[in-house]
Amino acid sequence: MTERYVRDLREVDETRIALVGGKGAHLGGLSRIDGVRVPDGFCVTTDAFRRIVAQAPSIDDPLDQLSRLDPDDREAVRELSARIRRSIEGTAVPGDLAAAITRALARFGERDAYAVRSSATAEDLPTASFAGQQDTYLNVVGPAAILRHVSRCWASLFTERAVVYRQRNGIDHRAVLMAVVVQRMVLPRAAGVLFTADPVTGNRKVATVDAGLGLGEALVSGLVNPDVFTVRDGEVVARTIAAKERAVHALPAGGTREVAVDPLRREQPALTDAQVVRLVRLGRRIEAHFGRPQDIEWCLADDDFQITQSRPITTLFPVPEAGDQENRVYVSVGHGQMMTDAMKPLGLSVWRLTAMVPMHEAGGRLFVDVTSRLTSPASRAGLLEVMGRGDPLIRDALETVLDQDDFVPSRPDTDPGGPPAGGAPAPIETDPAVVTELVERSRASIAALERDIRTKTGPALFDFLLAAFEEHRSVLSDPLSLRAIMAGMDASWWLNDRLGEWLGEKNAADTLTLSAPDNVTSRMGLALLDLADVIRPHPEVVAFLRTAVGRGAVDEGSPDQGFLDELAKPAGGAEARDALAAYLDRYGMRCVGEIDITRPRWCERPTALVPAILDNVRNFEPGAAERRFEEGRRKAWAKEQDVLARLRALPDGERKAAETKRMIDRVRTFIGYREYPKYGIVSRYLVYKRALLAEAERLVRAGVLPEREDIFYLTFQELHDVVRTNRADDRLVQRRKEAFRSYQALTTPRVLTSDGEALTGAYRRDDVPAGALSGLPVSAGTVEGRARVVLDMAQADLEAGDILVTTFTDPSWSPLFLGIAGLVTEVGGVMTHGAVVAREYGLPAVVGVAEATRLIPDGQRIRVHGTDGYVELLP
Repeated sequence: MTERYVRDLREVDETRIALVGGKGAHLGGLSRIDGVRVPDGFCVTTDAFRRIVAQAPSIDDPLDQLSRLDPDDREAVRELSARIRRSIEGTAVPGDLAAAITRALARFGERDAYAVRSSATAEDLPTASFAGQQDTYLNVVGPAAILRHVSRCWASLFTERAVVYRQRNGIDHRAVLMAVVVQRMVLPRAAGVLFTADPVTGNRKVATVDAGLGLGEALVSGLVNPDVFTVRDGEVVARTIAAKERAVHALPAGGTREVAVDPLRREQPALTDAQVVRLVRLGRRIEAHFGRPQDIEWCLADDDFQITQSRPITTLFPVPEAGDQENRVYVSVGHGQMMTDAMKPLGLSVWRLTAMVPMHEAGGRLFVDVTSRLTSPASRAGLLEVMGRGDPLIRDALETVLDQDDFVPSRPDTDPGGPPAGGAPAPIETDPAVVTELVERSRASIAALERDIRTKTGPALFDFLLAAFEEHRSVLSDPLSLRAIMAGMDASWWLNDRLGEWLGEKNAADTLTLSAPDNVTSRMGLALLDLADVIRPHPEVVAFLRTAVGRGAVDEGSPDQGFLDELAKPAGGAEARDALAAYLDRYGMRCVGEIDITRPRWCERPTALVPAILDNVRNFEPGAAERRFEEGRRKAWAKEQDVLARLRALPDGERKAAETKRMIDRVRTFIGYREYPKYGIVSRYLVYKRALLAEAERLVRAGVLPEREDIFYLTFQELHDVVRTNRADDRLVQRRKEAFRSYQALTTPRVLTSDGEALTGAYRRDDVPAGALSGLPVSAGTVEGRARVVLDMAQADLEAGDILVTTFTDPSWSPLFLGIAGLVTEVGGVMTHGAVVAREYGLPAVVGVAEATRLIPDGQRIRVHGTDGYVELLP
């Protein structure tokens, strides 16, 4: 059968991406929408590209090399991609293919001007737009020129920027094909871009129009500033009119040129308000057709809008599905859990099934709907107070939403809203036996889980797990446990508030909680120092560990096969292996991003700990763990004596000292327990995960799934159904993998509205020096040092005195805290895990520093003001 090399645009739609690429498919779909005009034209199909590539000399070898390159090796990428482009452009277009293109031109007008545009199969997708990655040529005249530019479009699949974009998005170079769109050229009076959602705030009810005179190329290339119109509810609500010095126009013989704009038109808007509103109305129709917000290229000729492209806006954070049209306000769960990365579907569903409150999913993250609490004045005040104490940026973002007219309706109080945070401490006896009892309860529950799950397989396992999740929630909601947690937090806030008022002390509780007892997270870090003491005397073991540092960077799904056995082989290795195995028995359920059950645990990936172990071997002397803990305890005791003595010298001093002493005892008794429930959660998660992976291995053996880690891309219920039916949807798993890759590139907002507005909040402060970065003070003290920007704990390489700068730190990062002088994170609050442990270690820390990992260069000398909450970049 003869291959079809040419298709009219009206013959295709968005289901034909494999044949005509993303741009061609979307243009075909656009041409079918009532009232939407698309310039006439045709597509040179991917079958033509396949034929050219098959005839192109010697591109297989450079393609293979390209697939193995690191995208950061720009010189090698540049050289190989140029070789491939030269080969494709140098391949003659076969006569029958050239004839097919020429015949199509004859139907539309052989001597007319055309736009010749790349249309790759991985382009204009919901998860990757590829905007501007391949080439477009405007005002091309004559069959010979059009054939030449078709070849250039084919070759542009291998521009350096397109190659790097594919590598960063995990797309195989060989899996992408190139079609070419040839469209009749429109000579517009004005042209530009319409976003059917605000590309900055994400608000789906706001559209923005960028407009300029002449061809849209002037705007796309950055030659001119556009007029910008903002439209909401069918009305232009804001406009910025740019001075128009230059425009791009088509030449009669082909090609384009810059021209000066008539001085009388320079200050005039490119569109009238009525035209803008009409364009947005057209955009809403296109958005409805494709089912998501669109980035639309348009041009205006003879007062008629023509659409030259429409692609999904891939940078918007998705909106949780609510099932109704009510206004809603969501708060990020990840910011409270210190894990803002995207989670895989199994991780999301298990966290939701074990959480104490209902949660909503969007963009691979979880959110809590706080709308009802914001509508009542009393509960609103309580919520803002709690949020403000934990993360002022969340409070500011919520207040920004509340300032918007009528977005959150105010209703009469239906409940008193609870006591304000930081008020009277929870009624609980200050007795260490309470913590001992709670820890024992948790251990007994986990032991029973481990015992009972061993005999469960198949559908019976899932029934068992659903019951286990109920037990999980009951452990988390244990009234005694909640009272113990609140007692420590309330006492900490009480001390900071009262000692600030009575003595002028800032964050006094930070020192008073140094080396508090029963903190499983800080003990975990100290235990890694003890492990370093075992390893340090054995040079061959240290040398072996240095060779193993890179092993933590392998695929998430594969454990470190045989690592502990290999560790035992050097002199002293058996002792080191036994010590590491004992550590993993106690803490091996932990990992970075541990709230996602799919993340590799330390017991599955012990090499993730190797950089921290080597840092401890290098930076500490034997016995450092006990010395550090005792030093913290002495500082806390000395601070207590100092505070009490100063209080007694005040009017009514004996009463103030007695109250303060009770609160110091309370905070030291309970603040360490704050970390234990999370330890219990991840301990249970490891039990769940092992059972589910055993089921996955059975499914792989039965040929139901190709890989056991494919279960991570199914929800718990979907996996239950697969186990029950022995049938899986491979296409669903593949779609989930693609969606997860796209979600990883998104930044999680602290607050998200049902309109899609993503808010990160801002600090409203006037006490921060010019040029300093504002944040939240969570651990007192001031320190200077070298900033080390670390995005992956397994790649950390820290020296004594360094200041760790990262996005977030969950408990798994605690082992790194011992070897650093200070901490700066983009995410966090006063009572999040990193803050609690930083205070225990006496580590000056500022969290919630927006874009810290981008604004602070690695190696930059900085000063961290942990008492006042800001970071200075030093000369």
